[in-house]
Amino acid sequence: MDKVTEEKLKKYFKITKSAFDKASKAKEEIKIENSRADFLDMIERYIKDAFYFYEKKDFVNAFAALNYAHGWLDAGARIGLWKVGDNKLFAVDGE
Repeated sequence: MDKVTEEKLKKYFKITKSAFDKASKAKEEIKIENSRADFLDMIERYIKDAFYFYEKKDFVNAFAALNYAHGWLDAGARIGLWKVGDNKLFAVDGE
């Protein structure tokens, strides 16, 4: 798979909209302890998934996994789990 088909895109739109709807209605809960390690673990897993899909020549899912990994990286930077000061690699203001 090396193309993002309309079917695949609709699938990801549906998943993302469902997740957004659920998150926007959920109660706020902050647990700081171990959050950094948890985020880094999730990022590493998505990067490994991306390599797995890449090796199978499933470029669509490899690309999706990389985007999930980078989303976690951006989220961690935005909430202050790591101070990066790099607005080229992260969705944060540069220093």
